[in-house]
Amino acid sequence: QVQLVESGGGLVQAGGSLRLSCAASGRTFSSYAMGWFRQAPGKEREFVAAINWSGVLTYYTDSVKGRFTISRDNAKITVFLQMNSLKPEDTAVYYCAAAYGSGNALWPEARKYDYWGQGTQVTVSS
Repeated sequence: QVQLVESGGGLVQAGGSLRLSCAASGRTFSSYAMGWFRQAPGKEREFVAAINWSGVLTYYTDSVKGRFTISRDNAKITVFLQMNSLKPEDTAVYYCAAAYGSGNALWPEARKYDYWGQGTQVTVSS
């Protein structure tokens, strides 16, 4: 069982930066690939980024490449999403998720993830 708690969301102007954190419980955190997803009002939840258990492999959706960086600290049982050059279209609730035992596979599909946090709101003003 893994519990995930996101933090770091807020209101920022376009072009600004935010750093999201996702604190996990459980001693098997390093066995999980981690992902970030987001959901804007009236839209489906979409994949943002994923990172494998060791932190060596990462995967991003095209719209955030070069602007967002996913990372993890297994000692602190935390995964991060550094978001730079934010745009109004990045406004959404951001969720972190954990996929157990995926090896080095990185999944953009939400159904591949076993545990989810409650989400943190990110609002980018123009």
